[in-house]
Amino acid sequence: MQSVLQYVLYVAILVALAIPLGRYIGKVMNGERVFMSKIGTPCERFIYRIMRIDPNENMSAKKYILSVVLFNAIGFGILFLILMLQGILPLNPEHIEGNSWHLAFNTAASFVTNTNWQAYSGESALSYFSQSMGLTVQNFVSAATGIAVLFAVIRGFLRVKAKGIGNFWADLTKSVIYILMPLAIIVTLLLASQGVVQNFSSYDKAQLAEPVAVSAEGEILENAVIDQETGTVTVDGIAVPDAKIVTEQLLPMGPAASQVAIKQLGTNGGGFFGVNSAHPYENPTIFSNLIEMISLLLIPVACCFTFGRNIKDKKQGRAIFLAMLILLVAALAIIAVNEHAGTPQLSNDGAVAVESTDGTAGGNMEGKETRFGIATSVTWAGFTTAASNGSVNSMHDSYTPLGGMITMLQMMLGEVIFGGVGCGLYGMLAFAILAVFIAGLMVGRTPEYLGKKVGSYEMKMAVLTCLATPIAILVGSGIATLLPATADSLNNGGAHGLSEVMYAYSSAGGNNGSAFAGFNANTPFLNVSIGLVMLFVRFVPILAMLSIAGHMAAKKKVAVTAGTLSTSNGLFIFLLIFVVLLVGALSFFPALSLGPVAEFFQMIS
Repeated sequence: MQSVLQYVLYVAILVALAIPLGRYIGKVMNGERVFMSKIGTPCERFIYRIMRIDPNENMSAKKYILSVVLFNAIGFGILFLILMLQGILPLNPEHIEGNSWHLAFNTAASFVTNTNWQAYSGESALSYFSQSMGLTVQNFVSAATGIAVLFAVIRGFLRVKAKGIGNFWADLTKSVIYILMPLAIIVTLLLASQGVVQNFSSYDKAQLAEPVAVSAEGEILENAVIDQETGTVTVDGIAVPDAKIVTEQLLPMGPAASQVAIKQLGTNGGGFFGVNSAHPYENPTIFSNLIEMISLLLIPVACCFTFGRNIKDKKQGRAIFLAMLILLVAALAIIAVNEHAGTPQLSNDGAVAVESTDGTAGGNMEGKETRFGIATSVTWAGFTTAASNGSVNSMHDSYTPLGGMITMLQMMLGEVIFGGVGCGLYGMLAFAILAVFIAGLMVGRTPEYLGKKVGSYEMKMAVLTCLATPIAILVGSGIATLLPATADSLNNGGAHGLSEVMYAYSSAGGNNGSAFAGFNANTPFLNVSIGLVMLFVRFVPILAMLSIAGHMAAKKKVAVTAGTLSTSNGLFIFLLIFVVLLVGALSFFPALSLGPVAEFFQMIS
C-alpha cells in the first residue's frame, strides 16, 4: 500500500503543477502578457533586433520548414566541431582530447534531435566547454524547436483560409525566454541546494579507506592480497603480474546542476555523468529525485492543457490528456507488478525472501539504488520512457523481462504517451487524425478533426508520422543484428542480447536516449547508424506535421452536425488508445516475442 500511495502521489503532483503551467504556456505563445513580460519583452526585442528578425512575419509552411531545418543543421555543425576540437578549446582542466568523428557525429545528432543518447561517459569524454556551451545550449534550443512546431500545428487547425502558420524565430525565442529559461533557473537552484555540483573546478581526489587491486584490463581483483611495501598483488597465493594498486578515487566536478535542470525540463535526458541520475553528484537526495522526476514530464503534460486552451475547446485537451494518462498508468502498473514481484531466480527456490518486509525492500532490487527503492525507480523508468527524456536513476538492463519490455514498448509507440516537449503532443495529434479517419470509414463519413476535413494529403502525412518510428527501429535493429560485430558490443547473448540491441534502436527511434546499459555502442557502425535513426525520426515527423498544418490552415471550417464524430468523449479516447496500440504494439510484436517475451518464458520454465 505504501508503494501504491507513492505512485499516486507522484502522478498527482505532476498533474497539479502541469495545469497552471499549461495556462501560462498558452498565454506566452499567444503573445499575451504574463508575469515574465517585464523582464522577457526587452530581452525578446533585443534578440529580434540583433538577429534582424521580424516577429510579425507570417511564414508559410514551406518557409517554416526551411527555417527549422536550417537552424538545426547549423546547430549540428557547430556542436560537431566543438566535440571534435574540445582538446584545444577552453574550460578543459582535465585536458580531455576531442571525440572521434563517429562519436562526435552521434553525439551531435543526439542532442540536436532532443534524444541525448550517449555512447560515452560524460566525466571522461567531454570538457566543461563541450558540456555547457555545446550540449546545454542544444538542450534548450532542441526543446524550444519542439514547442515551436507544436504551436505551428495548433495554428494550422485554428486558422481559416490562411497562408501562414506563424513565425519560427519568434516561437523559438518565446519558448526559451519565457518557458525554458525561468523553469531551468528555478530547478537549477533547487538542485544546487540539494548538493548537485555546479562549478568549473578541476577534478578532486579522495583517499580510499582500503587500497584496491586492479588487473591490467581494468577489472577489480576480488580476494586480492596487497603488499604495499613491495607493490605485489596475489590472488589465492598466485602473483598477478601488471596488477595496479589503487589508493585514490577521482571525484568529478563541473557545472552539472544547470545541465541537469534543462535535461529534465526539455525532455533531453543526457547525463552530465556516465550513470546519469543514479550518480550522487547528479541526484543526491530523495528531494532532488522528486524534482528531477516531476520535471521530466512537467511540460509535456502541461502542453495537453495548453492545447485545449488555445484551440478554445478544453474538452479536446482533456481527451488527449486522458488517453495519454491511461496508457502511462497501465505501463507503470505492469512495470511495478513485475519489479515488486521479482523473479524465481532471485528467490532461489524460496531460500531468499523476495517479499517486502520491515528489514528488506523485497522484489527485484538489482540495478536499483537502495536510497530510492523499487517504487521510485519504477516511476522514473515509466516517466522517462513515456517522455522522450531517457534520463535514468536505475539500470533498465536489470529489470525483469516484462518490466524492461514495457519501458521499450513505450518508446516503440513513438513517444506519444506525453512524449517530448511539443513533439509528444503533435505526434499524438497524428494518431488522432488517423483515428478519425478509421472512424469515418466505419460510419461512411468524411473524417473531420477540430472542425477541418481530413483529406488524402493529411492522411498520408499522418501515416508517415505514425510509421516513421517503427520503420526506423525495425530497419536499424534488423541491420545491426545481421552484423557479427554487433555481438561484440553486447553484455549478454540470447534473448536478452536481442533486447539490448532493440532497446538501443528503440531509444534512438523514439528520440529517448536511455539504454539497457549492457550495450557498448561506441563503434563506427553503431554510432553512425544510431545517429541516422535519430535524425530520421526527429525530422520526418516535423516535416510531415508542418505540412499538415499548412494544408489545414488554408481550409475552411465545417459546421458541426448531428453526424459529426465527437473527438472529446470516452469513445474517441478508447479509439485513440486502440489506434496507438494497433500501430505501435503490433508492429513490434514479432520482435518482442523473440526478445523480452522469450526471456520471460525462459525465466519461469
